[in-house]
Amino acid sequence: MDLFQAMTVYVKVVEAGSMTGAAAACEMSTTMVGNHLRALEKRLGVRLLNRTTRRQRLTEFGTAYYQRCLEVLGLVADSERLAEQALDEPSGTLRITAPLTFGTEKLAPALSEFTLLHPRVKLDVVLTNRRPDLLDHGFDVAFRLGVSEQTNLIARPLLPYTLTMCASPTYLARRGIPEQPADLQLHDCLSFAYPAGDDWYSMEKEWRLNAPEGEVTVAVSGPMLINSSAGLHQAARSGMGIVMLPDALVEQDLEDGKLVALMEDYRPPSRPMHLMYAQDRYRLPKLRSFVDFALQKWGDH
Repeated sequence: MDLFQAMTVYVKVVEAGSMTGAAAACEMSTTMVGNHLRALEKRLGVRLLNRTTRRQRLTEFGTAYYQRCLEVLGLVADSERLAEQALDEPSGTLRITAPLTFGTEKLAPALSEFTLLHPRVKLDVVLTNRRPDLLDHGFDVAFRLGVSEQTNLIARPLLPYTLTMCASPTYLARRGIPEQPADLQLHDCLSFAYPAGDDWYSMEKEWRLNAPEGEVTVAVSGPMLINSSAGLHQAARSGMGIVMLPDALVEQDLEDGKLVALMEDYRPPSRPMHLMYAQDRYRLPKLRSFVDFALQKWGDH
């Protein structure tokens, strides 16, 4: 027996004044209403109604039990409304992981806006160039560069992650400005050390460029290989050499003239970027609200 349903039927019987009226209110047969009443009385071991062929009358216990049923069913309704409110209002801790440069330069500054929109959501953010498994490490959502091999996740496309080849004015004044890809072999080219497993990882120091005639590959050399975009950025600003860096990191320096874009007809290839999450967690308001926010900011519309 479903106790709450039986209590609901009993309340309808009392309020309607008959099992026929209760059956109509509950959208069930009169026989089913009678079954619920008998099961409830059997469970309680006390008669609730004195029934005759013409009328029904509450017993003394039936009157007290009717009031208690109203209280219990009211609490159940309040609890369900509370749950609905919780499902509608984003709250709780949202765990996010993102690549270091994008996370530092783009994501972190935008999160203040998100928290103003959803003050009950607390953010736990991990910035790393590794690709932690979302499920194993308890993340709700991830920003991912390159092609992901996790086919069990939803992948929403974001704007491509673009790079610019650039150098400082002091370096260019000292060494000259390259005009063609082959000119790079005469320059100090500072390279980023992609980790093993990254789709841009290579044992050779080569730069790929999108030329008007198609992609070209240039062997480059220079005084430094480093696994930090921030370190590469500072080295370029100091005049150490030519770099290829994410636009998210250098766009302000390019506007201010601290770095100069080079060979704009030969752009470094962009990288695909996705927002990834488990499908069964999307129903959580905290995740759903963040996905909507991220797609509005960086979605590939």
